[in-house]
Amino acid sequence: MTRAAAVTTGHLTATLELPPGLSTGPAVTAANRLPGGWSLAPLPANSAMDGPVLTVSDAGPEPAVRVEGQTVHLTLLHQAARTSTLAYVTYTALERSRQQRQMLPLHANAMVSPSGLGILLLGNKGAGKTSVVLALGSRGWTHAGDDLAVLAEAASDLLVLPGKPTAAVRPGDPGLWQAPKPVITLTPFLHIPVPLAGVIRLTVHPAVPGPLLTSATPFSPNEQLRLHEALARYISGLPTPLTGPAGAPYGPVWPLDDPSLARWRAHLVARLEQHPYGYLHAPDPRSAADLITQRYM
Repeated sequence: MTRAAAVTTGHLTATLELPPGLSTGPAVTAANRLPGGWSLAPLPANSAMDGPVLTVSDAGPEPAVRVEGQTVHLTLLHQAARTSTLAYVTYTALERSRQQRQMLPLHANAMVSPSGLGILLLGNKGAGKTSVVLALGSRGWTHAGDDLAVLAEAASDLLVLPGKPTAAVRPGDPGLWQAPKPVITLTPFLHIPVPLAGVIRLTVHPAVPGPLLTSATPFSPNEQLRLHEALARYISGLPTPLTGPAGAPYGPVWPLDDPSLARWRAHLVARLEQHPYGYLHAPDPRSAADLITQRYM
C-alpha cells in the first residue's frame, strides 16, 4: 500500500505517493540545491488537494516516466529511489504544472539591485556568471538564484522568483583547479517575487580589452534558438537522469510538454525581447559587476 504526502518544491505543492518503507531522508538533503527547496508535509485532513499528483514506484526493471492527465507516474530503480535522485525527479516531474502556472526554471543566475530590480544573467558553463554575482553581492545586490533561476509571468509583468540558494564556488588558489568546488549558501537571498528589469548574456575572459555592454535586440535567429532551448530544457527532463548518481547518466525525454506550453514559451521569448537585453563582455568579474551596477542602479 502506498503512502501519500504533500511535497513542496519549485514553488508548487503536489500529492506525492510513495512505496511503503521508502526513506525520504536523502531527498531532503537536496533541498538547498533546488529552487523553492524540497519538503514533505501531511496531506490536508478531510480534503483533496487541487493540484498535480506524483506516484513513485521502485519496482520496475527500467526507469520510466508516464503521464495521465495531471498525474505523473515515475518508475525508479530500487537504489536510485533511495538517493537524492528522488528530490530531483519529483522537482522535474512538476515542470508541466509549473509552466501551466506560467513559471519556469532556466539555466541562469539572478540578482536583485539595491533598488529592487531583478536581472537575469545568462551564459555558457564557465562564462563567469557565479563570479559576477558574487561581485554584485559585495556591491549591495541580493542573490536570487545560482545556475537555476525562476522566471514567471503575472499579467503585464515578468517576475524573478527565488531560485537555487546555493553556489559551487571555484577555489581562489589556481593550484586547486582540480579540487571539488565548495558549496556556499548565498546571502542575502530573495524571498519574494520582484519585477524583471533586464537580461544580460555574459562572457568574462581576460582577453577582453574592457567591459562592454551592447544591445541584443532585436533578437538574431541564434539568440531566439538559444532562448527557446533554455526555456524548454527542464520540461524535457534531460538534465534529470532517472538512474541515480551511481548509475549511467541517461534518461528518456519526459512526456511533459504539449503545444500550449510551447506556444507560451514562444510568447515568453517575445516578451523578453521587449525588455532591456544585452551582451556583456568583460575582462574580469569586478569590471562586469561595476558596469551592471551602473546600468541598473
